[in-house]
Amino acid sequence: MPHLQDRRPEFARPNEPGPTPNAIEQDADDSEALCEQVRRARVEQTSLRIAGGNTKAFYGRSICAGAELSTRRHRGVVHYDPVELVATARAGTALGDLERLLADNGQRLAFEPPHFGESATVGGMVATGLSGPRRPWVGAVRDFVLGVRLITQEGKHLRFGGEVMKNVAGYDLSRLMVGAQGTLGVLTEISFKVLPKPAASACLRLELFAEVARQRLCEWGRLPLPITGAAFEPASHGNRGILHLRLEGGEGSVNATRQRIGGEEESHRYWEDLREHRLPLFLEPDPRPLWRLSLPSRASRPAIEGDWLIDWGGTQVWLRSGERDIAIFEAAQAAGGHATRFTPCGSESSPFTPLPPVMSRYHRQLKSRLDPEGLFNPGRLYADW
Repeated sequence: MPHLQDRRPEFARPNEPGPTPNAIEQDADDSEALCEQVRRARVEQTSLRIAGGNTKAFYGRSICAGAELSTRRHRGVVHYDPVELVATARAGTALGDLERLLADNGQRLAFEPPHFGESATVGGMVATGLSGPRRPWVGAVRDFVLGVRLITQEGKHLRFGGEVMKNVAGYDLSRLMVGAQGTLGVLTEISFKVLPKPAASACLRLELFAEVARQRLCEWGRLPLPITGAAFEPASHGNRGILHLRLEGGEGSVNATRQRIGGEEESHRYWEDLREHRLPLFLEPDPRPLWRLSLPSRASRPAIEGDWLIDWGGTQVWLRSGERDIAIFEAAQAAGGHATRFTPCGSESSPFTPLPPVMSRYHRQLKSRLDPEGLFNPGRLYADW
């Protein structure tokens, strides 16, 4: 079973300054070696297991076979234009390094990607496509991807998209790589749209009953309020719990909303702990699997036995449950959503809600076009891929 490890990236230099805007780290370009490894694997008919920082190795089917192809040596921010709000980084770049560079210029990755460890990489962030608590209000990872460079199964190093939205024409292959978990090719470089940090922010907590919290969120959702985080944690008993809210925007808007909503102020640390799964629901020893349920905004929480936490203003439910996998999949589908198991499962199981037949056919056709020989991350998404 893969382990989440909080360790410093092996290439980090804590006493050296980080990359400067527009700096190009030619000595960190490992693309030709990666291309050669892909070509050799194709000739030898061996599969490849793509790896970066391995902090998200638990996500998806964790029995991917093949020789390891590591992107960790292929690192560096190759271009950053704070004025144009665009950054391009190689796949092995430490996610923390990129975020610190953006923060030095008053900017950020708005979709708030989780790290799950210090060795998280930019490539892993895109391959898994996981977004943080801000996602419903600003967009997901794929909404900010402008272009990618990709190594195909022939060992060709191709570019898709660019660094401006107008470069995207026809089928947007670059965004298709988001969440594909390396099953369609080897990501080597990604260009992102970045956004400025807000002028003001505030974090609030309100003690409410679950149904009241839901009604309030529906009411606030119809208003132009600067909410960028809404999570509800039930109490240990009963339906009463804590509604956590985060406000971000102009100083006047944040202050006016804070006065309107009321509640007590709390630390911004809560949202980082939620993003990184450091809250009790995620950390306390528990033999029950951890699930993420993605639901329509107005759907009721499925009646599944277990402990839960509601995120994304009600559209994402984190659940600890001992119910059978099929029961959770069916309950999520009945509510109009889908479920993903975050705790690794056995080789006979899938962590994802089964695809409808038509959608499954499209997925298979796409895989057969981009990786017909099954070189990349076999079995990572589905057992028969």
